[in-house]
Amino acid sequence: MSLIDGGIHSVRAFPLPGGIRSDGACVQAPRVALVQWRSTWTGKFHQVYVNGRYAGTTLDSQQRQMVVPMPTSLESPVRIEVFAVEPEDADTDFSGELTPPPADSGRVRLTLLRSQNLPPEATAIIYFDNGTGQIDYNNPLTDSPIRIWPAWQDKAGFAMSEFGSGDFGYDSAAAVGFGKGTFGHGQFGLDADTIEWTSPPLPAGVYKFAVQVIDKFGTPSITSETEPITVTPAAKPAEGLSISSFDKQTNRLVLTIGDPQ
Repeated sequence: MSLIDGGIHSVRAFPLPGGIRSDGACVQAPRVALVQWRSTWTGKFHQVYVNGRYAGTTLDSQQRQMVVPMPTSLESPVRIEVFAVEPEDADTDFSGELTPPPADSGRVRLTLLRSQNLPPEATAIIYFDNGTGQIDYNNPLTDSPIRIWPAWQDKAGFAMSEFGSGDFGYDSAAAVGFGKGTFGHGQFGLDADTIEWTSPPLPAGVYKFAVQVIDKFGTPSITSETEPITVTPAAKPAEGLSISSFDKQTNRLVLTIGDPQ
């Protein structure tokens, strides 16, 4: 990875209006922002990413600000990141190497190891404690069971054809493959396959989750529980900010959200 995140600090973003009317009102669209930062790097260029997407590169190694487009909807927080890059990488988009956040704030992403030892037609059910500390196994968090093997080709075997109907019979056409990924973790490295599940938005709190696998006969497996996970949803952007007062002696600024009364 060629992105350098160390040595960059004091990143700030200032929304810029699209124009000013004669009465002083501003035109909000299109949404752009002036991003400024400080960097200890010399001889390197800088790139800005907005919500994990490439927004632009500085024109030279001395530039420490850039105007970038912003999402048209500000219902969710906007993540702005600044990285340093070598001059030869200035025009390279590294967004594919960034880890995207969950689609919405306050969600938890669980990664399940899809072991080849799991039987065909197996399903997984996810439970949680709803912040109480005690997992409720009577009310699944998933709307419906998660199919471990959505397609029969996903299940691997040694026959390399459609022979049979068990583990031995599948051709592993869509499986991870021999020696791929975490080699030796399971059967000849095939157990490097995973499933990702993202929770609904959760309020701030500490949660525990549990996963249980059910075979086609309804027999449950031993339940696996997570460690406590802290969820802190990002605050929604404030709208209608106005200056209520400013004290020059204490350098204290008071803002009001919404129309002042």
